[in-house]
Amino acid sequence: MGQIVAEQLVEILKSAGVRRVYGVTGDSLNYFNDAIRRDGGIDWIHVRHEEVGAYAAMGESILGGLGCCAGSSGPGHVHLINGLYDAHRWGTPMLALASTITSEDYGTESFQATDLNMFDGCSYYNEVAVTPQQLPRMLQQALQYAWNLKGVGVCAFSGDLMRCDADEEALRADLYRPSPVIVPAKEELQRLASLLNECDSVGIYGGAGCVDARAEVIELAQKLKAPIAYTLKAKMTLEYDNPYAVGMTGLLGSKAGARAITSPQVLLMLGSDFPWKEFLDSSAQVIQIEAKPERLGRRVALHMGLCGDIAPTLRALLPLLKTQENDAFLKDCLEDFNDVRQDQLSHASDPGEENLIKPEYVAALIDRVAEANAIFTADTGMCTVWAARYLSGNGRRTLMGSFSHGSMANAMPQAIGAALHSPDRQVIALCGDGGISMLLGDLMTIAQYKLPIKLVIFNNRSLGMVELEMQVAGLPDWQTKMHNPDFAMVAEACGIRGYTVTDPARLEEILQNAFMHDGPTLVNVFTNPYVPTMPPHTSIGVLSRYIQSQTKLALGGRIDEVWEAFKTNIKYIRDL
Repeated sequence: MGQIVAEQLVEILKSAGVRRVYGVTGDSLNYFNDAIRRDGGIDWIHVRHEEVGAYAAMGESILGGLGCCAGSSGPGHVHLINGLYDAHRWGTPMLALASTITSEDYGTESFQATDLNMFDGCSYYNEVAVTPQQLPRMLQQALQYAWNLKGVGVCAFSGDLMRCDADEEALRADLYRPSPVIVPAKEELQRLASLLNECDSVGIYGGAGCVDARAEVIELAQKLKAPIAYTLKAKMTLEYDNPYAVGMTGLLGSKAGARAITSPQVLLMLGSDFPWKEFLDSSAQVIQIEAKPERLGRRVALHMGLCGDIAPTLRALLPLLKTQENDAFLKDCLEDFNDVRQDQLSHASDPGEENLIKPEYVAALIDRVAEANAIFTADTGMCTVWAARYLSGNGRRTLMGSFSHGSMANAMPQAIGAALHSPDRQVIALCGDGGISMLLGDLMTIAQYKLPIKLVIFNNRSLGMVELEMQVAGLPDWQTKMHNPDFAMVAEACGIRGYTVTDPARLEEILQNAFMHDGPTLVNVFTNPYVPTMPPHTSIGVLSRYIQSQTKLALGGRIDEVWEAFKTNIKYIRDL
C-alpha cells in the first residue's frame, strides 16, 4: 500500500532536518497531525495559540534549527502572521505550513476561507499545492527559499490533499545548503583601503552580519584605532572581552555609542540594517558592507556601498590597511563608555523599595545568577531596555527578542522553542506584565511539556514603553495602566512553581531558588513603574517634556504617585 500525501510530507520534513512542528491541530491539519503521530520521527508541539507556535519556531530557528509551525484553515493560519513577520524580519529560516479549506470550495467564500496572499509580506515563498504532484516540489522550494535567503517559506495546501495518494514519481529534491563566500571586487576593496588609510578617525558600527566575524571586526578596530558600536542583535558577540567596544546607540544605547557613529570622519557599517535613520544623521562619510545588496543605502546616504559577507570581506581588506597611530577618537569614545558603565552600575546597585524594586537591579541580578551558557529571551519594551543594558555575553550566551518587528509577547513563546531545541541550556525569559498577559494561556504549554523555563516578570503595572512614548510626545499616558492577576498564583494553577517578590532584600535568594529548580518557574517581581529609561545622552528638551508630562499625570493621581514621580525625576536629574 502506497503513501498518502500527509505521510510523504512528514518524510520530506524529516529529511530536511525538521524535528518539531508547532501548532494547534484541527480540521484541515488532522491527517497531517495523524501522520506525525504514526511516524514518530517528528514531535507535534501542541501550543494554545498559533502565534505562540510561530514564535517558538522562530526561537528554535535562531539557535540553528529549522523552525516549523502549522496553522489550520482560516483562523489557524491567520494567527501565525505576527510570528512569521518577526522571523522574516529577523532573517532566520523558518517553514510555515498553512492548510486551507478543501479545494472544491475555493472561490465560493466558504466557511474559514482566507486569501493566502496575506503571507506575501512575511515570506520569500508563498504558494498553494492542490495536487499530489505539486506538494513535494512546492515544499522543497519553500524550504530552499527559507534556508538560503534566511526568512520564511510558506507551503500551503488544501485540506483534502493530505488524504490523497502520494505521487511517488513526483520530482523531489533534498534541501540544499550551499555556503557561498561573497567578497567585494578587488578594485572596490582597494578603493576602500585607500580611503581608510587617509582617515583621521573611523567608527565601526557592527550588526547581525558580524555574528560570525568577531575576530575580524576586532582586528579591524585594532588596526584603525576605531571604537566599535553595535546593534542589539550583535551585542552578545561584540561586547564581551573587546577593548574597542563602546556600546549601542539609539534609545537603548548611550552617548559613547552615539559619538562612535556620528563623530568620526568615516563610519563603517558592517552587516547592519539599523532602522532608526535619525540616529545615523551626521557629517560622517558612511561606508556600508552588507551581504544583501538591496539593503545598501536604504537607511542613510552612502559614500560607498559594498556587497560581501563580513568575515571574508574583512580578511581580504585587512592586509591592505595601514596600522593607524592616532587613537584620540577611540580614547574619547572609551572614556564616554566608561562613564556610561559606571552610571549603569550605580543604578543597578540600588535595589529600590517595597513594591518598587529597581528594574535595573533585577536585570543585573538575573545576569549574575544565570548560567554561563544561558539563553535569554526579552519582551519588547522595557524588558528589552534592561536586557540591552545589563545582560552580558561571554561567547556562550544567546539573547533573542523581537528586535526588528517590535511585537509584544514574544519572550515566553520564544523560550518554548529555545528550551525544546537546547534542553541542555538554561532558558530565561524576561517578560513584561503586558507581554505575558497577552499570551498567558501558553503557560499550559510550558507545563504540559515540562519545560524548565525560568520566567521573570517585570511587573510595573503598566505598558511602560508606551507610557514613555506618550510622555516624550507631551501626552498623558492614558489607558496604559495594567490591572494584573497574581501571576504567581496563575502559574501555580498551571503546574508551574510561582514566586512573588515585593521586597528587594528577598530577590536574589528567590531568583537563585527559581533558577535551580529542575522544572518551570515564574518569578513575579513588583518593579518601580516610575524609573525613567531615557539614555544618558537624551537632550534637555526631550528630558524636559518627559518630566513635565509625567509630573502632570501624577498630579492627577494619588498623593503617593505624585511623591514617587517627584522623587524619581529629581534623582534622575541629579544622576545626570
